[in-house]
Amino acid sequence: MSKKITKRGRYMMKVLMLNGSLRTKGNTFIALEEMKKVFEVEGVEAEIVQVGNKDVRGCIACRRCVELGKCVFDDVVNELAPKFEEADGIVVASPVYFASANATLIATLDRLFFSTSFDKTMKVGASVVCARRGGCSATFDELNKYFTISNMPIAASQYWNCIHGRELREADRDEEGKQTMRVLARNMTFLMKSIELGKKQFGLPEKEEHAFTHFIR
Repeated sequence: MSKKITKRGRYMMKVLMLNGSLRTKGNTFIALEEMKKVFEVEGVEAEIVQVGNKDVRGCIACRRCVELGKCVFDDVVNELAPKFEEADGIVVASPVYFASANATLIATLDRLFFSTSFDKTMKVGASVVCARRGGCSATFDELNKYFTISNMPIAASQYWNCIHGRELREADRDEEGKQTMRVLARNMTFLMKSIELGKKQFGLPEKEEHAFTHFIR
């Protein structure tokens, strides 16, 4: 995902899209594909990376990433890190399991966000969830927390970013869900472009030294 320069001398904006489903072409993928079509029309390069079926272990808090500059476990997380750093935005999508996201995706996000030291300020985040019936809101909130702790604005749509389906590709019949994805992609594109213009004119917000505290002292 190296930066591509357009004929007008501008780089093409990029979005990294993570499919947290076990199925490569299932209902979660349908939501991401609906967004990707819009990104391409809007001149944004979008890459969908399958992570839900990968063998990913959780973070063990060894903090070796501070020394190595990458996670000590050399798997898809380290492959995603440079893509994430280069991207203007990231979409994280998951099916709903017990009102929660796929555990493999959560392990990936825990390690990806913790092991990468680059500044994520003003990269745009969006979470997408897919369920048979319920649990979307809880999963949606769970995924958004990775963005809100990282100075990342969240893209919104006309409804919570969810799509419904149980059987393989059944979500293709959820017209409102697919429309929600298209609106989300357009809103996300507008936000990324606006932030890019804002950075050129005003720069990023002023940073303060982080005041780390806990409840004992």
